[in-house]
Amino acid sequence: MKESYLTTFSELGLAEPILKALAEANHSTPTPIQAQAVPLVLAGHDLIGIAQTGTGKTAAFALPILNHLVTERRRPERRACRALVLSPTRELSGQILESFRLYGKHVRPSTALAIGGVPLGRQARSIAGGIDVLVATPGRLVDLMENGAVRLDQVEVFVLDEADQMLDMGFIHAIRSIVAKLPAKRRNLFFSATMPREIEKLADALLTDPVRVAVTPVAKTADKIAQKVFLTDRAGKPDLLVEVLGHEGLDRALVFSRTKHGADRIVKGLSAAGIESEAIHGNKSQPQRERALAAFRDGKVKVLVATDIAARGIDVPGVSHVINYDLPNVPESYVHRIGRTARAGAEGIAISFCDGEERAFLRDIERLIRLTIPSEDRRGESRRSEPREGFSDRGPREARGGRPSNSPRAPREGDRSARPFARGPRPEYRGEASGEVRAAGPRPDGARHERPRHEGPRPERARTEGARPEGGRVNEQRGPRTSFRPR
Repeated sequence: MKESYLTTFSELGLAEPILKALAEANHSTPTPIQAQAVPLVLAGHDLIGIAQTGTGKTAAFALPILNHLVTERRRPERRACRALVLSPTRELSGQILESFRLYGKHVRPSTALAIGGVPLGRQARSIAGGIDVLVATPGRLVDLMENGAVRLDQVEVFVLDEADQMLDMGFIHAIRSIVAKLPAKRRNLFFSATMPREIEKLADALLTDPVRVAVTPVAKTADKIAQKVFLTDRAGKPDLLVEVLGHEGLDRALVFSRTKHGADRIVKGLSAAGIESEAIHGNKSQPQRERALAAFRDGKVKVLVATDIAARGIDVPGVSHVINYDLPNVPESYVHRIGRTARAGAEGIAISFCDGEERAFLRDIERLIRLTIPSEDRRGESRRSEPREGFSDRGPREARGGRPSNSPRAPREGDRSARPFARGPRPEYRGEASGEVRAAGPRPDGARHERPRHEGPRPERARTEGARPEGGRVNEQRGPRTSFRPR
């Protein structure tokens, strides 16, 4: 921001063990949010910190919490924690905990992580003896509370990180139930990238006479990101994505899908095009998510496909491109998405695909960022009459026009292809097993089915367990119906 904020950590009033850890991590100059927030928190104020992603918000609350643990040492009580940090996602929670361990290297606080995808009992045991810092997602913390594994009546500092995303993800009721268990006397730190009216109301309810710190990075994230929109149709997106990912200037790309199933389809389509990628979303187990993120961070995989929820906490240096395969229907999510690139002063590229149904989303985004994003019309340029295999919203089966062999399972719930799939086999089934009157007498040679036919309308379908077409399988006539039963 201003030169006056370009100070050193030693001037912020932090304890010596913390300064030593910062020096060993080669951190000497605080970011604007850190330079303003840390002294205020050290002075005992409640705080609202508004800053874009990638500006060092985690250290802005981790450093003063560690300083509090150094200056007011005491042993935490059983099943209690002295500092509680809530964040919206597993990945972000893990990174926050790593920051506490990095900056607290010489403080050695006892810490624990409470997130989904990990056995509840293991996390309960990690808290049982009492800890200094607990980092948690709201849902898992509520689970631990309901099981009597954690008590919050000893919390001295409460942090709500990424508050706007918490609201978008529907955590408001969980947050209120958690806050109800906190002691009245505590310090509250509230961080968010945006400040819509709903967040203002939440802050008023949780904080006591807070100090507001709203900063912009030294160079605005938007100034460091080259943004562009390709106006296309839905069928043109797969080819367009392959074209963009083939650009020679691409180092690492983060591709955003609006849905979990859409992310999986993108990965499958890229694989068919010879591009290796990984997906990270809520249906993946925690080990799968960690492996995918590690492969992306290490450069073994250059394309990571993610949903908005899973992408919170992805802080990977060197993300050169953010690609919005689907535009978000919440305009604030666009700010969070493109903030994954151009981190730590680097430059980045944000490319968005916008089909006809997403034009309203684009208008909302431009209204929020107060910027008209340069666009290029790429409609009608797809060279394929059918979408690339794996990318189709209808799924690869319908895109190929037939039913694959050895594939009895139905489309997953939420896949838009589910209903067309379910209707497909029924006319054929009814034609073979309906109440149609068939002529009596021997069937012609070479007939596929040897099942005897009734001379009149069939009664309600009788299940002939022993009937078997020659060379066929038992109950072949019932196959299509069971094949498309939702799981």
